[in-house]
Amino acid sequence: MPELPEVEALAGYLRERAVGRCVDRIEVAAISALKTYDPAPSVVAGRAVLNARRHGKFLDVAFDGGLHLVVHLARAGWLQYREAFPSAAPLRPGKGPIALRVRLDDGSGFDLTEAGTQKKLAAYLVTDPAQVPGVAKLGPDALGADLATFAERMRSRRGQVKGVLTDQAVLAGVGNAYSDEILHAAKLSPFALTDRLTDEQLAALHVATREVLGDAVRRSVGQRAAELKGEKRSGLKVHARTGLPCPVCGDTVREVSFADSSLQYCPTCQTGGKPLADRRLSRLVR
Repeated sequence: MPELPEVEALAGYLRERAVGRCVDRIEVAAISALKTYDPAPSVVAGRAVLNARRHGKFLDVAFDGGLHLVVHLARAGWLQYREAFPSAAPLRPGKGPIALRVRLDDGSGFDLTEAGTQKKLAAYLVTDPAQVPGVAKLGPDALGADLATFAERMRSRRGQVKGVLTDQAVLAGVGNAYSDEILHAAKLSPFALTDRLTDEQLAALHVATREVLGDAVRRSVGQRAAELKGEKRSGLKVHARTGLPCPVCGDTVREVSFADSSLQYCPTCQTGGKPLADRRLSRLVR
């Protein structure tokens, strides 16, 4: 799933390449992906792209006249920028990976695509990003929150720190992959309870959040959209590295699997050398 660093990089790429161009047309290939009907996509034709920015994990493309295309890429969505499209023919609704296409007046543009069968990519054409329910519910940006705000938000929700850190209403922008990396850097068990974290642990978690996300943004911004996934994988220390040695201590990275997701961690760095039970309600003493 694209998270804060990748969405920030995609926004930066669109600012560099698309801002100043006018929209030729927007084509919707997956009707279910477009969650709004008024204004219609046709009204964007002829309007200039003014800006591209991020709200948590939402991408916001702003057009002249106060319109915004706000996109959540979900787990398997992506943005593919094209210098030229293979055909001028309109997209036909179907079962392909393209959900929505934005054609610009110089012949370039971008596709919003989604792999797999679980089609959860969501696009909204609105006059205010706050009209998007997910944006309206976002907490403070994870990369921008100071220590006091970060600690207050983390303590506002009692639960396992992994789940609270990825709750977008608590802090915006962190997903499954970077939460694993942040907790590894902070030397915290993913099952540690937020109401038991000391001030020192919260401070370490805040530093880790800023450093992990900040480093990922620095590595990602300036990359082509097609290169971002590889760049993300290259910087991971524990996430998606089950069975490999931890680059910090050499212990074997382990995994806890859930129904539709998993987390990875290092026992030596994070849980005092003890493996976590491979179920959500681990009884490991934290």
